[in-house]
Amino acid sequence: MKLEKLQKELLKIDSNIKAFEKDDCIFLSGEVDDYSKVVKACELAVDKKKYLGVVSKLKVKGFTQKVVLPSINDLKYDKQECDVLIIGGGVTGCATARELAKYNLKIMVVEKGPDVASGQSSRNGGVVHVGLNFSTSSLKLKYCVEGNNMYKKLSEDLHVPFEQKGQVTFARTKIEMLALAIFKMGGKKKGIDKLELMNREDLLKIEPSVPSWAIGGLWMGTGGITCPHKMTIALAENAIENGAEVCLNTAVLSMKLEDNLVKEVVTNRGTIYPKVVVNASGVYADDIAEMANDRTFTIHPRVGTDMITDKKVGHMVNTSMGKTPFTLSPSQLKTIPNNPIAKIKAMIKNSKSHSKGVGLIHSVDGNMLVGPNADETMDKEDTSTNRQVFNHIVEVQQEVAPNFKASDVIAYFTGVRAPTYEEDFVVRQGIKTKNIFEAAGIQSPGLTAAPAIGKDLATWTHDYLINCGYNVEDNKNYNPKRQYKPVLSELNYEERNELIKQNKDYGQIICRCEEISKGEIIDALRSPLPVYTVDGIKRRVRPGMGRCQGGFCMPLVMKIISEEANIPIEEVSKSTAESKIVFANTK
Repeated sequence: MKLEKLQKELLKIDSNIKAFEKDDCIFLSGEVDDYSKVVKACELAVDKKKYLGVVSKLKVKGFTQKVVLPSINDLKYDKQECDVLIIGGGVTGCATARELAKYNLKIMVVEKGPDVASGQSSRNGGVVHVGLNFSTSSLKLKYCVEGNNMYKKLSEDLHVPFEQKGQVTFARTKIEMLALAIFKMGGKKKGIDKLELMNREDLLKIEPSVPSWAIGGLWMGTGGITCPHKMTIALAENAIENGAEVCLNTAVLSMKLEDNLVKEVVTNRGTIYPKVVVNASGVYADDIAEMANDRTFTIHPRVGTDMITDKKVGHMVNTSMGKTPFTLSPSQLKTIPNNPIAKIKAMIKNSKSHSKGVGLIHSVDGNMLVGPNADETMDKEDTSTNRQVFNHIVEVQQEVAPNFKASDVIAYFTGVRAPTYEEDFVVRQGIKTKNIFEAAGIQSPGLTAAPAIGKDLATWTHDYLINCGYNVEDNKNYNPKRQYKPVLSELNYEERNELIKQNKDYGQIICRCEEISKGEIIDALRSPLPVYTVDGIKRRVRPGMGRCQGGFCMPLVMKIISEEANIPIEEVSKSTAESKIVFANTK
């Protein structure tokens, strides 16, 4: 769309919105009274053929983004030099650190949260996606397919649970089956294997809980499931085992540039001097790119809520399942001519939604995950939950699993995704600032894509340093296999007995719901990346993830943390230093 025409269309949204071209991007500026106008205007301005991206400078009256920063302010990392500084300890940042650890480099990962996977990397369903609904020209498809192919070996090396039972999407009509057949043909062209159209009887052999209305569907055999926070933690720990450093509670505040290069990165814990910067900062990727004078995109936060059910209903789903993405609402049907070809075209267009909305997922821990929804929000820190969203998700997913009840849910959480308005990943070297590499817009299928993105970023960083004249040698001691830690619930009786003979701590059960022993908790506290908080231990070995949600085990976990960290129990927090659990003795 020409700039003049775009400006006319923007004025229809709000007379205060102005558009201008700069650095091969389209910029929008002005102040509006409603965030929905920002989203609408930016989506309208997208032109992938003409511009690198939409850069929004639009403001909403009365709103200022409040960034949650660590309360720590010290000089722990002041004046440190490093070869590569990775900003963001999510799954992409940690995957990149592990790949870079194959070289003899000083690698630092800075994460503003109290643990790795503090953002969207842990607040998702853990699905390892197939990539069927992404366009052939997108980076999402490229990295999703490549990353999917890496997961089996990766999970084995890192001792992270991974199941590849596939994904199922159900159809209720012959027209929907025909649309799925067309989708399958497109999948083959995209390099996606194990796609099979099935009738109801064949589906029941894979997924016993096929809804009564489904006449058949599409089975996607490369679909899988992992534990997102365990995967991120494992990547970080293996990177540390190979020489990288992870700096928690460390937020980037500003940068200093010289000759189109980042020279200094100022944090709340001192100034760091990197040769290369990798921007893997999730919802703040556009802010970090702005600091580095390399911004060509805008992150517009999108929230999604997922539910976790009791294990007793985990049997309701064996794979990841949901209804077809083609389903049309009654209002949509009214606008479509009453013929099969028109309906199929509308269905396929409808499938290109920005949210895949998986539906029902069998988790690697035996629970069922339900959700998510997808809603725009202007607040990058908005992880709030509400009953209205909860009820909506229950109602929608009961169509697929009629026996699912709200009372089956033991916990639910909201994650903030980091899409660009172009709805694709931004994975590239800096355009104006040459020593930064961007990994932005990493929303779903980001968990799937992370290993492949990390591999490319590590290769590009290595090549950049070589071209700059630095001697980069291979790390001859690199070991891709993370140190194994026993998981009691995965062992048979004889194996448990032998383990307890070696260390009696494995015989003391701390969490009854999840069968977690004291030995496993101590292992986590003595790992390469120990986090002395209740949530840190919960993410690593699962105490508190069962039906009672820590009602029984939390005091015991706190006592073990207190003893291992040699701190008073009053100083043991839930997650951040401010989230105190107890304040003083009462007896």
